[in-house]
Amino acid sequence: MRAVLEEPLKRDGFGEYKLLPDSLDDLWHLSHLIGEGDTVYAVTLRTVDGPNDKIRAEKLEKRPVRMGVKAEKVEFSPDANRLRVFGTITFGPDLGQHHTLNIETGYEISVVRRWRQVDLDRLERAVSQTVHGVIHIAAVEDGEIELYRIRQYGPERIVTLTIGSGKTAGLDSRQALFAAALEKLGPVTGPVVVAGPGFVKEDFISYAKSKAPDLGGRMLPADTRRSGYGAVQEAIGNGVLSRVAEDVQLAREVEVMDELFVRISKNGAVAYGAAEVRDSVDFGAAETVIITDSRLRDGTVSRTIEDAERLGAAVVVLSTEFEPGKRLEGLGGIASLLRYKIG
Repeated sequence: MRAVLEEPLKRDGFGEYKLLPDSLDDLWHLSHLIGEGDTVYAVTLRTVDGPNDKIRAEKLEKRPVRMGVKAEKVEFSPDANRLRVFGTITFGPDLGQHHTLNIETGYEISVVRRWRQVDLDRLERAVSQTVHGVIHIAAVEDGEIELYRIRQYGPERIVTLTIGSGKTAGLDSRQALFAAALEKLGPVTGPVVVAGPGFVKEDFISYAKSKAPDLGGRMLPADTRRSGYGAVQEAIGNGVLSRVAEDVQLAREVEVMDELFVRISKNGAVAYGAAEVRDSVDFGAAETVIITDSRLRDGTVSRTIEDAERLGAAVVVLSTEFEPGKRLEGLGGIASLLRYKIG
């Protein structure tokens, strides 16, 4: 989650945060951060009446419009990977009418409310777990590679590497440039987007896979018309960060499920099934609670999750569209990694 405070909070905690969810977990957090009476602003598609609309009704088109909705009901729909905010329009066209905002990952909103400390703590937790900061972009062209780290405020340039153009200086200089870039990317543990025009980026990825297979396996190509910083901006504008966020989220799901099954095989500190997980939360032993999106609709299980979060446990929501979520369904749809064994 990316979060930007529009201006300092008032003494009673009232203020506006601009939020950009990166993952299914972020939508889960937002379902708790947005409550009845809060105002949510977002750009949404809406049919805007014009002077000739009655005559040409068949030609009406929906246009992007910024709207504010005073929330009456918030519904997390993990099976659809979205959050629905139902309410009354307080800003924009059709004031006073009801409207539903469908919020998905990569969809920026602003929330105006009184922010309690518990809300700020949840927001800080969501932001600290964001995929931004672990994503890097390499803008590649003949003779030059620029490396960027994606921060919440935008791309941060790390270094610019320049060696004689591959077109004139031959293959050796290009490989020297690739080797220098790999050395700079060596400490990177997250995904790397390789952006730029032409085929040089594919050559760089192939080189990386041959010299540093782990790093090369985490590279994702992004075709752009521009080079340098322009390539970074174009790749981001084309939605590459959302694609990477999905990959990072899936990798996280695989990681927690692998750990879960390792502990089960060793009779370790783990609990699974609604009753066992409930006990682990009551004992304060739950460190990470893992739950499928389908089980979140169960009111009893949802209360277990809320209690777990209140006691400081991390919560990871798994999509049943992916293999990790399907594996967890076989264990009752909910499990927890424990700080210590119980029972």
